[in-house]
Formats: sequence, C-alpha cells, structure tokens
Amino acid sequence: MARQRRRALQPSDIEGLEYFDTLVPLLARLRDFGTQRDRSGNRQLFYDQYVCLLLLYFFSPTITSLRALQQASTLEAVQRRLGIRATSLGSFSEAARLFDAKALHQILQELAGKAAPIVDGPDARQLLHLTAVDGSIFRAFPRMAWALWKDSEHRGVKLHLHFDVFCGIPLDASITHASGSETDQLRAMLKPGRLYVIDRGYLDHELYRKILEARSSFIGRIKDNGAYTVESERPLSAADRAAGVASDELLKRLGTPHHKNELKGHQLRLIKVQRTNDDGALETWWLLTNRLDLPAELVALGYRYRWTVELFFRWLKCVLGCKQLLTTSENGVALQIYTALIASLLIVLWTGRKPTKRTWEMLQFYFQGWASLEEVETHLEKQKRLALKNQETGDPSKNA
Repeated sequence: MARQRRRALQPSDIEGLEYFDTLVPLLARLRDFGTQRDRSGNRQLFYDQYVCLLLLYFFSPTITSLRALQQASTLEAVQRRLGIRATSLGSFSEAARLFDAKALHQILQELAGKAAPIVDGPDARQLLHLTAVDGSIFRAFPRMAWALWKDSEHRGVKLHLHFDVFCGIPLDASITHASGSETDQLRAMLKPGRLYVIDRGYLDHELYRKILEARSSFIGRIKDNGAYTVESERPLSAADRAAGVASDELLKRLGTPHHKNELKGHQLRLIKVQRTNDDGALETWWLLTNRLDLPAELVALGYRYRWTVELFFRWLKCVLGCKQLLTTSENGVALQIYTALIASLLIVLWTGRKPTKRTWEMLQFYFQGWASLEEVETHLEKQKRLALKNQETGDPSKNA
C-alpha cells in the first residue's frame, strides 16, 4: 500500500503565538550575526528568526520534523508573529552552519540568571545554589563523521549540563563529541558560590581543588575502596542515623602518601551513607565534601538531589523531543540543544514551576487552541499545591 500522505499544516494548528512577542526583544541582538558576507542585502532568514522557528518546533506538537517546520514558515500567522518570510530547506541548512551557537549560549546564561528559586524551605536554604552536574549522550546520524565515538559504527554528541536544583533550570551547558571529558568540561565551567553535586565519574582530586579555588564547594561520591587518613570522627545525630548515615569523619589526607596531595590545606569530610539499591541489596555511598557546616543528613540529601539532572535529561529527550536531531552539522546540533534548554527555561520563567510532562501537555493543548489561558492557569495552580505538599513530606524524588 502507498504511504498515506501527511495532512498539511493549517493556521488553526498553531495557537498561542503571542508568547513569542516577549522573545523578539530578547533575541533582537542576534539579528546582525552571520550577515557580514551578505553585502547585497538579500538575506531572508536571520539568526533571531531561526531561533524563534526552532522554539516553535519545540512548543508546537504538530511540528515534528524539519519539513514540517519549513511548512509552518509559510503560514501567514507565523510570518506575522515572528516577522519572517517563507523559508526553504536550503536556508535552514545554511543557517545551521552560519549562525554561531556561542551567542545563543550567552542568552541561555542570561535567562538562567533571571530565575528565582521555586523550591523553598530550610533544606533549600542550607543547600543554597545546589548544582547537579552530569553529561548525557545524544545519538548522531551515521553521516555525521565529526561525531565519531568508540568506533566507526557509533556517533554521538554529549551535553554537559549544570542544573540548578532549587530553581529547576539548566544553569549552564556545553556541547562536545560523545567522547568529550566530563571532568575537563566541569573544570572549564566552574563558577563561584555554587555547591556542586557530582557522581563517581568526576572523581579527580585536582578537580576538587579547582572547585575550591573557584570559591565554590562540592558533594561528590567517591569509590568505596579509596585510601584516606582520618583526623577525627564526628558524632551522629538521630536525624543523621535516620537518613542512613553510618559515619562522619574529618580527614587528615585523601589518598595514599605515595600520591600528590592535591587537597593539602583544605579540610574535608567523608560521610558514609547506607541505602538499599533498586535490586534490594544494601550498598554504601562514600560522600566527600568540604562543607563542614552542613549536618551529615543534609549532605546525604544533597547527593540524592543529584538525580534531578538525570530526570531533566529524560524530560529533554523524551518529552521535549530533543532526541531527534534536525541537522547534521556540529554547530547546528549545538543551536538545537541550546534552544531546547532555552525552551525549558522559558517554561519555568512563564509558569514559575518546573517543566513536567503534564504541564508540557497543557501548554501544547494551549498552542493547539484546545485549552484556554484560564485552564492553563488552573492547571499550574494545581501543580503548585502538589509541589508544596511534596515539599512538606521532604521527598526530593517527588519534588524532582
């Protein structure tokens, strides 16, 4: 049987375009990027317009491919709101290579700076600026030779993400080949005043020292067979024991005397937390931190919050749809991923809540014209009450 032809997009398929009015001034600075070689003045697709079209791809459920996005650019309502003309596939391909993704990275950081905490309480105040750090791989097309990974059969792109746990936003990001070093990227992206929470993949004594020299702190899981020398043991409270804390030790030295002491002069704690893993077996987390002021139970809680970045990766790929790449160029992939992160940021800034699948579906209903603005606001108020209830129970997995 012949494949059934897909229905063409109609103006009624795309609603809620008034939200894009707030983006036009923000993106206006991008207008002149990539126009240096256009001496004849006949360019029809500019950087800011390209980003708006990418955002439309993420926000509209009816646009699921680059061809659908190209077709959307022919609709009068889209042209009027975004100030664009009908755009060809060739123009999209050129734009992905021409417009430097670094400019979009700057806008991502500026938007992140406008976000306020959406989770409050004594835990959030003591774990101020808790930042979960991790990397995630996006599979690339076979023809993307620049994304070679492992062997000739594997290609991928890695997103290195800093996620502000209590603001619920991507704070900073970098994009490399799938084999890009996560520790090197964290070292290059360090900011002052953060509390970084990292997994065993970031075990690097020199990296820990760099974090401290950047005037930040960390909670990092290390291997449970590492060498160290204890200076003293701190007493455990009832709350510590209830959180599974088995011991809280001040260290004289991390590592053996045969290794360079990268952390000399810095006081560290090693907190061992016992928990039951998903297989029902008992395991022990070894958590290293320089925060002497935090109760051991809060150090354990801070590490549990590291899973929020994993949940955000799932949201980005499975719900937002960033798993499907629209271009094969390295710069174009960076443009798409940065735009997806900006889309997630905009949801938090617009709604004051973390992006969830239910909220995303409601926003899509609104963009399709199926839900009114009042119904969106009712949904958000319900989500706010639910978040407050979960916050009172102290369950970080539900809050995430």
